[in-house]
Order: sequence, then structure tokens, then C-alpha cells
Amino acid sequence: MSAIIQAFKDADLRKKILFTIALVVLYRVGAQIPSPGVDYVSIAGRLRELTAEQGNVYSLINLFSGGALLQLSIFAIGIMPYITASIIVQLLTVVIPKFEELKKEGQSGQAKMMQYTRYLTVALALLQSSGIVALADRKQLLGSGIEVLVADRNLWTLVILVITMTVGAILVMWLGELITEKGIGNGMSLLIFAGISTRLPNDGFNIFTNRGGLAFAIVLLAVVVLVVGVVYVEQGQRRIPVQYAKRMVGRRQYGGSSTYLPLKVNQAGVIPVIFASSLIYMPVLITQIVNSNKPAPPDNWWMNNVIAHLQNPSSYQYIILYFALIIFFSYFYVSVQYDPNEQADNMKKYGGFIPGIRPGRPTAEYLGYVMNRLLFVGAIYLGVIAILPNVAMEFGIGGSGSAGMTAFGGTAILIMVSVALTTIKQIESQLLQSNYEGLLK
Repeated sequence: MSAIIQAFKDADLRKKILFTIALVVLYRVGAQIPSPGVDYVSIAGRLRELTAEQGNVYSLINLFSGGALLQLSIFAIGIMPYITASIIVQLLTVVIPKFEELKKEGQSGQAKMMQYTRYLTVALALLQSSGIVALADRKQLLGSGIEVLVADRNLWTLVILVITMTVGAILVMWLGELITEKGIGNGMSLLIFAGISTRLPNDGFNIFTNRGGLAFAIVLLAVVVLVVGVVYVEQGQRRIPVQYAKRMVGRRQYGGSSTYLPLKVNQAGVIPVIFASSLIYMPVLITQIVNSNKPAPPDNWWMNNVIAHLQNPSSYQYIILYFALIIFFSYFYVSVQYDPNEQADNMKKYGGFIPGIRPGRPTAEYLGYVMNRLLFVGAIYLGVIAILPNVAMEFGIGGSGSAGMTAFGGTAILIMVSVALTTIKQIESQLLQSNYEGLLK
């Protein structure tokens, strides 16, 4: 607490913290404002009924938005278009040489890639909001035949609704970038953190009401154990010793120091989970839009399987696909963000070497070997944590009200703990610059 008090005594850091809190509050206020043309009373009644049912494919996306998606608020789409756009741009850096060159240009190249990400975010926001509005118009969003829009709607009302949700997604992207640039950083993750944390009281109350005090106590105990495990793994590092050779520059001697290269067990963070969550509902969304006007089940094999399995997060097909996507994005994201060859070249340039390993290519191969081993453990850890609630629903653990346990599930706890640790470290680094005592003791 003394460190927190010191953080608020620093004028610059206090402004950043208060600025971040103000934008988060603004984001949460916008998430509660219904879009024009939405029958909010009908939605509120239907959402109360859904608390006693199993979650659908949108439950995790709805969790990230703090419940704004299924309420069709002005921030219903939230940061999902931005995340999807980031995935696409990251993929393009691998397959398009121009984007790979931009990545190597440093800050100027990153600025151009960020601009491309913004343009793509606008297009995806328009596409996703159109899909959600189409589902709502055809009574497919909260269940077959459930009306969530006003009865006297027309084409102009639907267009206004799409424009409102698209602009809301752009505004959320802007808020996240403002927090990153002028706040304490990590803007997009903090917005996800805010959305999930606001669901905890309501979901906890639903568990207590539907399952009783004993089940609620067991859930809290499991959450504590999960938090401890996540912190343990997230803070875990493989420290590779690095020795710098001595150099004589004029009459001065440089180098000769020993340090270490920290490689985290979970190098990818929570990005793979967010990537997988934002992509897995796409086939279901497209299938529902295509088949919303067809009364009979389609004869198409692909559509039948998508509707039957991917709509149900407790099905083993959904669990396997979700787990596989997390593993894939873990390897993909780390391969894009961390290059052993570049790390080895930088070490060689400044006279550094790993004891027992020759500089250059052998060092790069050794770093790649160690990173692959760590990445295997980290990817499995992310996948297991993320599918825990789905496996619990598959085996009937929790019974009714399992959908309300989403905010207490592995994915939510993983994201909140990881974002909290990152934020604390960012505040701590700014405290250390002012010679204050850190938060992590």
C-alpha cells in the first residue's frame, strides 16, 4: 500500500492513472447505453432467462465486452474487430514481403502497420455489426424466434443501428490507443479486463442463487487455486546466462559483465486465447446469417456440423477446435514476435555469448531449441486453462447456471491475472524511475 500511495504522490503517474480510470469508466458507461432501435426491455428479460441455460458460442465474446454484445449497446462489437484485424495483419507479415519489411523498419514501419490495422478494423466492424444486426432482425441472436428489436423497425432503423455499432467499435479502438499512449499502457487488455471484472458480482450472485452456498464456496476456492497457478506460471522464466567479452576502447575497458536472457514460460501471454476466441465464432455467425430464413435444417454437411457442434461450447468438437486454435496461435504469435536469429546477431554485435555455445548460428539454434521447449509447455498451459469451463460443462459439473460461471472460468481468470501483472509491472517501472519502492516485493 505504501508503494500505491507513492504512485499517487507522483504528479505525472497520478495523471496517467486517473486518465486511465476515466477512460475505463467511459467505456463501461457506453457499454450500458442501448443502440437506437433496440427493445431493451425484451433483451433484459431474455438475458435473465439465459443465466439458467448453457452458454452459447457468443458467451465468451459477450464476456470480453462486459455483456455489451448481447445487450446490443453502442459498444456491442467492442474490441473484437481490432483483435481480428491485428490477427490478419500479423499473418500478412509472414506471407507478404512488404509487411515483413515494414516490421523491420522499426517505429516508422510499426506506425504504418498500425494504420493498416485501423483501416481493416473499420471494415471488420462494419461487417460484424451488420452480421449481428441481421441475426437480431431475423430473431436468431438470443434464441430462435426471440424478438430484440423494436416492432416498427424499417430499413433505415437497421442502417442506423449498424452505423452506431460500427462507430462504437471505432471509438473503443480509440479509447484503447489513448490508454496505451497517454495512460499507463496496455490499453486494449485493460478494456477487456474492465469488461470481465464487471461481470464477476452478477455471475457470482447467479452461482450462489442457483447452486447454493457450498457450490459458491467451492468455486471461490477453485478461483484462488487457479490464480495462484496462473501467477506461478506467468512469472516463470528460463534465465539463460550471457557473458560479454572485454573490449579496450582507448584506455578504457568495456564489457566483461555477466547477465542473463530471460525467456518466459508463457511467452505469448493471453494473446492466443483472445485470438482463438475471436475467430471461433465466425463460422457460426456466417452460418446463422445464411440459414436464418430457412425453416428446415439445411442439407449441407458443413452447415449441419457447424450448427450442431460449434454452437455448443460444451461439445467435444468445440473443445478440440478451441484447444487446437490456442496451440496454433501460441506458436504463431511467438514465431512472429521473437526471432532467435535476430537475438543471436544482437548478442554477437555487442560481444555477448552464451557460455559453452559459439556465437552466431549455434546460439540461434540453441535459443530456438530452448524457446520451442518452453513454448510447448506454455501452449499446453494456455489451452488447458482456457478449456476448463467447457470440459466442466461437458461432464455436467456445475449443472444449471454453468453459463454464469464464465467470469469465474479459466479464460477470464487467466486474462485478468495476466493483465493485472503486466499493469503492475508498468507502474513499478515508472516508480523505479522516480526512485520509489516497487509494487512487487
